[in-house]
Amino acid sequence: MPGRLVGETKDSRGARAFCLTLATREQHIRREKATSNICTNQALIALMATVFMTVYGKQGLRELAEQNLAKAHYLASKLKPRFSGPFFNEFVAETSEEINKALLKKKIIGGLPLGAFYPELSDSALWCATEMSRREHMDTVGDAFQPVGQVPDLPSGRAELRSELAL
Repeated sequence: MPGRLVGETKDSRGARAFCLTLATREQHIRREKATSNICTNQALIALMATVFMTVYGKQGLRELAEQNLAKAHYLASKLKPRFSGPFFNEFVAETSEEINKALLKKKIIGGLPLGAFYPELSDSALWCATEMSRREHMDTVGDAFQPVGQVPDLPSGRAELRSELAL
């Protein structure tokens, strides 16, 4: 349910008018005078998660997680993650603004540059692969990182995963 519902009515002269018919929270008053800070977005995300889990079911969620893991590790095998720890579907890799610009020309959104959040990672970006990531797009991303004809090395411990990928 949105925080505000606006209704249509007529004013005292009969002209069309809009009015606030329901405000579930104090969004229309100054922040310092509000007594509540509950966000509608939390309820929407909870509803979305509930519907998502209901549609996929227990086995479907497991399959989805396995697919996300495999795809992220496939992409990581092409980019060389900056850190060696375990990850699920996001990882950090050294990158440049030029790579993101080149990918955008191919209608692929690149990694999230981390320099604004972590100055020591100004040469890195957060990369993600999910069930929505297509293999050809991940290959295009990998190609953007590799000089022509060069085959990337796999991060340690990921060789067996590459052979199991069914993307």
